[in-house]
Amino acid sequence: MHFVIFSCQLLGFLRVFAFSQAYIQISQEYLNDILIDRAQDRAAGEYNYDYNGDDWTGLCQIGQSQSPIDLLYDDAIKNNTIPRIQFHHYGESLRTPLVLMNNGHTANMVIPPTRTGQRPFITGGLLRGEYEVQSVHFHWGSNSSKGSEHSINFMRYDVEMHIVHKNRRYESMAEASQNADGLAVLAVMFGAQPQPFSQYYGLNKIFNQLPRIVEYNTNTTIPGQLNMAQLLGNIIVGVFYSYNGSLTTPDCAEAVTWTVFPDVINIPERHIMKFWQLKDSRGTPLINNYRTIQDTNQRPVYYRGVSSLFL
Repeated sequence: MHFVIFSCQLLGFLRVFAFSQAYIQISQEYLNDILIDRAQDRAAGEYNYDYNGDDWTGLCQIGQSQSPIDLLYDDAIKNNTIPRIQFHHYGESLRTPLVLMNNGHTANMVIPPTRTGQRPFITGGLLRGEYEVQSVHFHWGSNSSKGSEHSINFMRYDVEMHIVHKNRRYESMAEASQNADGLAVLAVMFGAQPQPFSQYYGLNKIFNQLPRIVEYNTNTTIPGQLNMAQLLGNIIVGVFYSYNGSLTTPDCAEAVTWTVFPDVINIPERHIMKFWQLKDSRGTPLINNYRTIQDTNQRPVYYRGVSSLFL
């Protein structure tokens, strides 16, 4: 009997030990992802938003498929047969707490795998293949201007969140950015309301940590375990604009399939004001970190509407 009890205890210990080792390994992988993301950001070179990108050089200046753009319903190609975006593992808790960092250009989070070791990914829309989530960051304005990068029917919003994904066929973000089908970005708009009707648990936890990363190159851990679905609030994901464009930061690689949701998440104005307190690498306020609207250059822009409550 004592041997059986000891064996069960040993088995339980080994299971806990194996889980702990896996957790440590995933945590190390997450740390590596953060370091790689930071290195890639530095590789992009020093840039700022003093002129909202109009002074950036190279492809940012001469590219013909640049982002962001104004999305016009009247000009868009309406096609409700475009598949809706499918979110895989978005509802699973992430393995480790998110790390929120001020990299001098934005508030950024590298996304770890889920508790089961899966990488959340998306399919559908105009995408051909599976795109794994890599990171999430934000663009915002100031007390005198809206901060979304894209505009919708000439309207800009207070904050625009980008959920960046990489095509699984490519090994790295660097490789993916060299290919037209390399990246997919979901854009979500936020608007300010004094007392919004809905509260969003995951988003609130992120926004509440912004005062901890006011200074350049600081980071903080967001407490608790979140999942990617919590970042989407209650938007209607079956309605979106989509087009082929570029990164909105140097080197402005024309490798992005954009999916922009026109449905807006309303959040308290106090959360939006927290973004305005951040500082860049020069110690100056990190405000209006959005790029100027770019020419469409006759690129097709698609609009998928809702033909059913279930789409």
